[in-house]
Amino acid sequence: MMFQNVEEVHKMYPDKNLMFTEGCADSYDSSRIMDWSHGEKYAYSMINDFNCGTVAWTDWNILLDQFGGPNHVGNYCFAPVHANTDTDELIFTPAYYYIGHFSKYIQEGAQRISNACSRSQLQCTTFQNPDGQYCTIVLNKTSNNIKYFLVIDGKTAEVEILPHAIQTLLY
Repeated sequence: MMFQNVEEVHKMYPDKNLMFTEGCADSYDSSRIMDWSHGEKYAYSMINDFNCGTVAWTDWNILLDQFGGPNHVGNYCFAPVHANTDTDELIFTPAYYYIGHFSKYIQEGAQRISNACSRSQLQCTTFQNPDGQYCTIVLNKTSNNIKYFLVIDGKTAEVEILPHAIQTLLY
């Protein structure tokens, strides 16, 4: 429902640029710092927000300390990158790599274009970059390998995505 609300706001104000801000995957728990489900949560939200009219997406904090802070109200969170202030180590979490599928391949000025997933279990979004290249990001939140079809201008390619995976297709 929340993505439908974004879409309704976009329809009501099509001349306004909607930005998602202050996302967070979960409350901080050091034992789950490398939990891949956090990356899935980010990708799921990003794909659906973009498909419903959002033009930009940013996390609440890209970098937090080893305790999920600092935070003046004590609601410590996961971030894509954590810094261990005792050891000066940077910890790049799975969320960092999931976000990279968007930040590395969707260029500034790209336009989201209409697309549809050929399998209902998948989520996807497509952009055309200013250089003319297309970028499709596909997310599989299931525990199964899924074969699907990428169709462009009447040409079809069969693609397979692994369980709990994200793919970026450039063409």
